[in-house]
Amino acid sequence: MKIKVWVKPGANKIAIEKLAEGSYVVKVKERAQEGRANQAVIEAIAEHFDVPKSSVAIIQGLASRNKLVEIRG
Repeated sequence: MKIKVWVKPGANKIAIEKLAEGSYVVKVKERAQEGRANQAVIEAIAEHFDVPKSSVAIIQGLASRNKLVEIRG
């Protein structure tokens, strides 16, 4: 499954909000430095969809707030 994600780094708490079918806002505490926010997004999505972190991959938008994420399994 592929979903569109808009990331809000530096949030007060970790949260995932569904906007529309296949589109989410992911709020993470980490700042967008050295890939920390991307790793936090992967962890949050894995927990939200109850899959291992290894099943979640950012396939587009590594340096952008708009990302395309693939969830396997």
